[in-house]
Amino acid sequence: MDENQTEVVRDFVLAGFSQIPSIETGLFVLFLFFYVSTWIGNVLIMVTVASDNYLNSSPMYFLLGNLSFLDLCYSTVTTPKLLADFLDKDKLIPYDQCIVQLFFLHFVGAAEMFLLTVMAYDRYVAICRPLHYTTIMSRGLCCVLVAASWMGGFVHSTVQTILTIRLPFCGPNQVDNFFCDVPPVIKLACADTFVIELLMVSNSGLISTSSFVVLVSSYSTILVKIRSKEGRRKALSTCGSHLMVVTLFFGPCIFIYARPFSTFSVDKMVSVLYNVITPMLNPLIYTLRNKEVKSAMQKLWDRSGLTWKKQET
Repeated sequence: MDENQTEVVRDFVLAGFSQIPSIETGLFVLFLFFYVSTWIGNVLIMVTVASDNYLNSSPMYFLLGNLSFLDLCYSTVTTPKLLADFLDKDKLIPYDQCIVQLFFLHFVGAAEMFLLTVMAYDRYVAICRPLHYTTIMSRGLCCVLVAASWMGGFVHSTVQTILTIRLPFCGPNQVDNFFCDVPPVIKLACADTFVIELLMVSNSGLISTSSFVVLVSSYSTILVKIRSKEGRRKALSTCGSHLMVVTLFFGPCIFIYARPFSTFSVDKMVSVLYNVITPMLNPLIYTLRNKEVKSAMQKLWDRSGLTWKKQET
């Protein structure tokens, strides 16, 4: 670094959504509702799957419970800081905390992408090879696939973080988003980042795009292999919720990461979709049309009410 660039950035300023207090107060209430709903919905799914013997032994619901846990982690990486910044005029985040947020954002996000791909494979086996489903999708294999998803996310995030921390930051310090992510952060570096941007786009963009292609291909294969109209109807009913999750999650990710790091005015709203909205909607999407989960939740509610009445007496 040159002598006239000895000042090192120690804090970043998050741009947030608005600087108007009245608007920020309303946004705080709205996003607090989103965050609380995310916790209630995903914790409810995790408890339901863990407490029901049938769901807990089913590969699909075992994976669904892990997805809910990832959604909780993913939302918690960014939303609490966003809520605090709605009440804070400065919106500062120390450099170290920014890097930590960036690391866990990509760690959990990539792990969720891989897990969604695993869930697509699970549906393929269940629909196209139903007689061998329990043999192929054993609990041991499910645990290995979940662990592989976490490991894949860790490797991906480590690469992204290492490329970022090697850059010098000595000039502007305003991150043009409500959280620390690779595209807006590396634009603040006091160095030529063209090669780094290509590496990061090929990393994040390739993972999100290829995972999406694999998911769509797997569902297309399922529909092609099923001949009967009744079978296709059941397949669409089973996979419809998963396809909705895939579209809501991968669409914004591809838009953000599979293009050169240029800024668009809609980037913040797109980021809200996969950071805040999707983790909240996943429990609703997976339970509204799922009779088994709703039945297990009803049993859990009945048992809780019975236990509460016994305690009262």
